[in-house]
Amino acid sequence: MVHWTNAERHVIADLWGKIKPDEIGPQALARLLIVFPWNQRYLLSYGNLSNAAAILGNPKVASHGKVVINGLEKAAKNLDNIKAVYANLSELHSDTLHMDPSNYTLLADCFTVCLAAKLGHAAFTPEVHKTWQKFLNVLVAALCKQYH
Repeated sequence: MVHWTNAERHVIADLWGKIKPDEIGPQALARLLIVFPWNQRYLLSYGNLSNAAAILGNPKVASHGKVVINGLEKAAKNLDNIKAVYANLSELHSDTLHMDPSNYTLLADCFTVCLAAKLGHAAFTPEVHKTWQKFLNVLVAALCKQYH
């Protein structure tokens, strides 16, 4: 179990108050598909993913980005029970979708870049970044649980 300080809990809650799921989720997923294009193989049914403009304008990518960020929000609201919150998702992504678990870290990095760009240096301080990274590392570990 991960120990969260009161300060970390506050930082995570404060970040969620600033995140717009319709914005950050689609941006992060699109960034993943553009920068790490081998991930497109998991979303072949989404239609045209042939270039950055197509990915950025793809409504299925945007919709799934919202789903993913809403999944992160569930973890943010259940910090003391993230593994249980993600148990079914871990099983789905491992056993059914056969996702490469290294891609979770890449997507987490894309969320970090998008959030930092949105909030800027004044709000996305080194301390906030440290807490956000800890949060994402816990999420990645929970998603990878089924793989072990």
